[in-house]
Amino acid sequence: MKNIFSFFKKLDFHLVFIPLFLSLIGLVEIYSVSKGDFLNLKKQIFFLIVGMLLMLLISFIDWRFLRENPFLILSFYFLSILSLFFLYFFPPTRGVRGWYRFGVFSFEPVEIAKVSLLLLFSRYFSLRHTQLYDLRHILISFLYLLPLATLVFFQPDFGSFLILFFLWIAILLFSGIRLRHFFILCFIFLLLFGLSFEKILKPYQKERVLTFLKLKTPDPLKVGWSQNQAKIALGSGGLFGKGIKKGSQVQLGFLPEPHTDFIFSAIGEEMGFLGILVLFLLYVLLFWKILKIGFLPNSNFAKLLSGGYLAILFSQIFLHVGSNLGILPVVGISLPFVSYGGSNLISNFLVLGILQSIKTHA
Repeated sequence: MKNIFSFFKKLDFHLVFIPLFLSLIGLVEIYSVSKGDFLNLKKQIFFLIVGMLLMLLISFIDWRFLRENPFLILSFYFLSILSLFFLYFFPPTRGVRGWYRFGVFSFEPVEIAKVSLLLLFSRYFSLRHTQLYDLRHILISFLYLLPLATLVFFQPDFGSFLILFFLWIAILLFSGIRLRHFFILCFIFLLLFGLSFEKILKPYQKERVLTFLKLKTPDPLKVGWSQNQAKIALGSGGLFGKGIKKGSQVQLGFLPEPHTDFIFSAIGEEMGFLGILVLFLLYVLLFWKILKIGFLPNSNFAKLLSGGYLAILFSQIFLHVGSNLGILPVVGISLPFVSYGGSNLISNFLVLGILQSIKTHA
């Protein structure tokens, strides 16, 4: 009993309470948009409890066991590939093959794929960060990225594809890639994107990109509808917001997907600028604590894990907020810990559990 008490004293409670406060903000907004049907709210509470218990459970395990067992990481990686591959044998939901359905519950394997790729890259580059002058290691890491990114791209889930690609680039930068190689990679990516634009992207994806680049006038009743409503919701919130269940855009159904893709705008309308400010302050504090934990042990694996996880969080927040503000095309990315979604919530707490383990066993 004494050992358990001393263990809990070692936990970083910032990594417990900051995600909890972010999730509570999300729960309040999910409650607000429920309109009498509280199934999503109940499921999100369940996911939150499971996620926090998972984080505490993983924190008991010494993180070095994970670092020193590449077979475990590779097994997790190949399981992610298989879970994404078998989605193509199931009917799509709203044109996207992204979920397995189990009654009222669903599972989104791309969220687990992000974690598996983060662990794999952290392990791979922690052993080779001094050898990045050799392009062979960059190419091998790209081959690890390729199957997951390809399967996600053709779901089609362009937002998650961008996050996986950004994770790879971020890990390379943290590992010390030469700037010359970095710019070559950026050029190749832009070239591939240009070639795939006409042949691979769906018509609605092309329309979003062209609208974003101001090469096409948005149709306010089609592509431009959701972002226009999101900007109206944000602008009408003012300093203090209209109050929970009092936002006109949210409550009257003008704002699409206010519990997932556009929850940032829903919070802006009902909680105002102060609510948004609290949200950003919590994220900044979370970023700072994650960064500090990554540098506690003298381990490249821990540093790359924390840096790569920050890259995932930052890219998700950037894409979500950018699409809500209308400065980026809509790519359907949830806001970490805030948007409704069990897979995203639990995968985030899984990584936080590993970070807690780094803190308690440092």
